[in-house]
Amino acid sequence: MGRLMNRTLFLPLLLPLAALAQSAATDTGKAAWERKQLTPHFWAEGANFGDFNKDGKMDVVYGPYWWEGPDFTKRHTYADDAKTSKIKKADGAEETVPGFKGALGTENDYSKNFLAYTHDFNADGWTDIVILGFPGEQSYWYENPKGGEDKWTRNVALDVTDNESPHFTDITGDGQPEIVCSSKGFLGYASFDPKSAGAPWTWHNISPKGGWQKFTHGMGVGDVNGDGRMDFIEANGWWEQPASLAGDPVWKLHEAKFGPGGAQMFAYDVNGDKKNDIITSLEAHGYGVAWFERTDEGGAPGWTKHIIVGKKPEENPQGIVFTQPHALDLADMDGDGLKDLVTGKRFWAHGPGGDADPNGTPVLYWFKLSREGGAVKWTGNLIDDASGVGTQVVAGDINGDKKPDVVVGNKRGAFLLLRR
Repeated sequence: MGRLMNRTLFLPLLLPLAALAQSAATDTGKAAWERKQLTPHFWAEGANFGDFNKDGKMDVVYGPYWWEGPDFTKRHTYADDAKTSKIKKADGAEETVPGFKGALGTENDYSKNFLAYTHDFNADGWTDIVILGFPGEQSYWYENPKGGEDKWTRNVALDVTDNESPHFTDITGDGQPEIVCSSKGFLGYASFDPKSAGAPWTWHNISPKGGWQKFTHGMGVGDVNGDGRMDFIEANGWWEQPASLAGDPVWKLHEAKFGPGGAQMFAYDVNGDKKNDIITSLEAHGYGVAWFERTDEGGAPGWTKHIIVGKKPEENPQGIVFTQPHALDLADMDGDGLKDLVTGKRFWAHGPGGDADPNGTPVLYWFKLSREGGAVKWTGNLIDDASGVGTQVVAGDINGDKKPDVVVGNKRGAFLLLRR
């Protein structure tokens, strides 16, 4: 009797512990992530990662600094960091801080650094950094001095980089990435020669001159029609890459409406029908994340909009709503072979009094893509509620544990979200 009583009392203790262990192993919410704030100072609206010291570990770049992995505590200065700003706090006190005015104060400002990418531009075996600056201004790359603490040499890549979501990716298929954007009223890309990487890059128009300007929103690169060539995607349609790029021909425009203008755009087969769909935010400074299903009618491609996150809670199965989805990334976050969506709220795009819900919670989510019984389902998983996104968010394995992490830079500083 006594042994039976002890066993009965012991089982209720075992079950919650087992359930807790199982929950921890499968948790996809905040508990599955460790947040490291690298700095609270506002230097840039984007951040990225690369191995800058050739130790085999990924490092993080944000603004004029890079942090050594895998601990991300030792900081190096690679660019000019003399900028300071006088901020006003909520109590009226003033303080001088490094960088630009941001969340540490009550006033808005804009950095000269919107997106960061990494690549070995001069083929010397050391990873360099390219910065896509304030819209309408220069893009430039910094040459890695092969280790040490010397400042990196700055080289102008493109004199005018327009659009608020330019890309750095291989759009031509030659194995070398290009700056893809609009510039001076034209859509196109800028390419470089590794043998003379310090020289200004070569600009290639792909469109007639149009109404694109420095603050135009919504842009992407992807193979929309499945011909093996990357196309140029914008809010008003997509431009089909021709079979030959010799002589910089004008690409063919296929008109479509992918929203008023969001941020990064992707071509991806969401529903598994072997046709690439479009994933985008609808309004970078408003509401809406959606995917546009390619639904061919009469031989011509059509597009059906499906809301992932809308303006009202009832538009998302989990009731998720947030504003200003000004940055997106696409990555397989759970290793199931399907690419998932990483996005969230850009904090203070135009300051504490601008846009929709500017002071709302700066959330960061990943939305798991699944195809249940042939139906597409996006399940939101909260990564963090104190960082948000900037004009860039990057997902990838940063600490080398074979799990995707996320790096963010914005007016709240720089954040590294590590998957536990």
